[in-house]
Amino acid sequence: MRTLKLVAVSAGLSSPSSTRLLADRLLQAARYRLAEQEYAVDVEVVELRDLAVDIAHHFVTGFPSGRLQEAIDTVTGADGVIAVTPVFTASYSGLFKSFFDLIDPTALTGTPVLIGATGGTARHSLVLDHALRPLFAYLRALTVPTAVYAASEDWGSGGDEYTEGLPARINRAGYEFADAVAARPVREADEDEVVPFARQLADLRLD
Repeated sequence: MRTLKLVAVSAGLSSPSSTRLLADRLLQAARYRLAEQEYAVDVEVVELRDLAVDIAHHFVTGFPSGRLQEAIDTVTGADGVIAVTPVFTASYSGLFKSFFDLIDPTALTGTPVLIGATGGTARHSLVLDHALRPLFAYLRALTVPTAVYAASEDWGSGGDEYTEGLPARINRAGYEFADAVAARPVREADEDEVVPFARQLADLRLD
């Protein structure tokens, strides 16, 4: 049985956090969908608020701490990434952006990404399209069509006959994301990542 690794990045600052709650719900929906398809699923959540000082130090020193590097490796090594941020000043949070600024622009190439955001009012829902989608397009990720924005009034709302409530949107987005992860070809190890000494010798030209 193939095991798929899903990683959620939550930029929520409080504890408990609606941002983390949305990330957990999206993970749950995706995991359920993959279980239906008989995949084993390994899930992990990266809480950026626990890495805030490490991220700031990295910008100053140019070197990541051990736990920051571990978080970066966790995200870039995932089969699929769920990225959720609170809305600050009509865009993603500075902490969210700072973390993804530290990721190599090619490290998420082709990786399915499900984006989400939380805020106090539905008026900020366009942040998904004018801020998050361009960010992950730059990182060459495969952003799934449905994104989820959760305003304060969405929690506990079942929707009406004209609009989907938050649970329905979470399920739809989670299922799309899961299908994209399952359809992704198995990644092969990068031959250039570790070059055996014998190969280095063979490549030398002693003219």
